[in-house]
Order: sequence, then C-alpha cells, then structure tokens
Amino acid sequence: MAARSIGSLTISFGLVAIPVKLYSATQSGNAISFNLLHKGCGSRLKQQYVCLKEGIVVERDDMVRGYEFAKDQYVTFSPDEIKQLEEVGTHAVEIAEFVPIEAIDPVYFDKTYYLAPDKGAAKPYALLTEALREAGRCAVARWASRGKAYIVALRPVGDVLTMQQLHFASDVRPANEIDVAKPDVKAQEMKLARQLIDQQAADSFDPGAYTDEVRARIEASIQKKVEGQEISISETQPEGGAKVIDLMEALRASLEKTEAAKVSATKLGPRKAPKRIERTAKPARKAGKR
Repeated sequence: MAARSIGSLTISFGLVAIPVKLYSATQSGNAISFNLLHKGCGSRLKQQYVCLKEGIVVERDDMVRGYEFAKDQYVTFSPDEIKQLEEVGTHAVEIAEFVPIEAIDPVYFDKTYYLAPDKGAAKPYALLTEALREAGRCAVARWASRGKAYIVALRPVGDVLTMQQLHFASDVRPANEIDVAKPDVKAQEMKLARQLIDQQAADSFDPGAYTDEVRARIEASIQKKVEGQEISISETQPEGGAKVIDLMEALRASLEKTEAAKVSATKLGPRKAPKRIERTAKPARKAGKR
C-alpha cells in the first residue's frame, strides 16, 4: 500500500525554495491498544471529569485551562489567550545551518518524517539530498506546526530526505545529573570486554533482524479470544535483586556463549523471520461495541 502524504512544506535552502510532501516515517496507528469496557455488559466506557471539591461531573463547556504556579494555586487562561501564545503554523522549513550528522547526539532525536519532492521540485530536492550526503552533514532548520515551534534535522537516507524532530536543549536532562561511580578497570577486564564486543560486532544495523515478540504474543492471544478460546495464564516468578558476580568469570562465560551461538547459527543457516499472524475475524476491540 502506497504511503499517503499528510501535508505539504517548503524547504528554504538559501534562495532556493523546494516544495515537498510530508509523510510519517513510523506507524503509530499500528500499535495494539485496549479499550475500557463495563465488566457486566461489555459496553465501552466514557471518560468523565469530576470536580475534586464538589464531587460533581463537570461538562466541557464549564472547563477552563489553568497553570499551577504554587500548591493548589492557579492562573487561568481563556482559549483566545492560549491561541495568542501559540506559534503561528507555517509551511516553511527554514534551514539555519549545516552540521556533521554525528554532531547531534541521538538523545535529541524525536519523531521522524519522510520528505518527497512535490510537483516540479525533483531536481532541487535531489541536489540538496546529494549535497548533504557528499558533505556528510545534515541541515538544522526551524519549523512551526499546530501551535508549536520545532527544530528539525534534514538528512538523507538513501535517495529519500528525512526530517527528524529534535528536542530543545531545555527538554533534555544533562547526563552529568546522573551520579555514576568510577571504579578502576583492570587491563585484563578491558581486554575481555573488547573481545566480547568484537565477537558480536556488525558492520551495519539491520532492523529486520529484530521482531516485536510481545506484539506477536498479544496478537495471538487476541485471535484466540476472538475465536472463543481460553488462554492459559502461567505464574511468573519475580526476578531477584542484582547478584554480586565475578566480572572476569562472567566475561569469559559470555565469550564462550556467544562463540557457541555463532557456531550453532552457522550450522543452521540464516534464521527466517516469523510469519505474521493473519486475522480471520474482526479485531477484538470492536467486539464490545453496541
């Protein structure tokens, strides 16, 4: 199924304007979610807001937004006042600078979009994409949408230009706030650790090699429920606390384990990805509707 555009933007590249189509790079709607139902009759439940002071249900028309500036003290804002504070949405992605791709720590990465050339923009789009690839850089730009301001990074992935939302510096907690002890590491321990890393090293990351086993397990259980089957519940034992280990012995055992796994994988050949469970009935989430 072909991807559907969710919007149109224009990249400002010097005096060059590149109209592009915006696509979501991830499938958030693909996530499995459960609805809250009435246990007695199976009907969907409706969320209500209750006044903590008076204990009554408050309708939406009687609600206002407020900011808690001190304990139980609020300043309120009308919808018009909030609207005035929001960033004016534009269709422009204004490039501010070009930085090395590795200069942006992944901790700043947020949502990702794909960009494709709009009508008549194939050449400038290809030029920017190829120029970024040759320079080994990404473009840092400003973008405003739905009342919010964003900083984004434009970078090539193959022949496609991606737009990655970035967190602002104020949104990211500095790593030095985390207290980490610095014990002495012995040379032999470092040698074994490096051997373990080298033993499991790969030249590239293949996301297809990893599957969401939890999702597959949930889908299988849903399908059983839809077909009227019962699912068995097994008791899980809580994991104990962290054990004090002999680091050298643990590293040696890890090396032996990964080496054995490599030998086994070589004999068995490449693993095939598990088949996706096909649904033969309507999703369970619709079963409770009246």
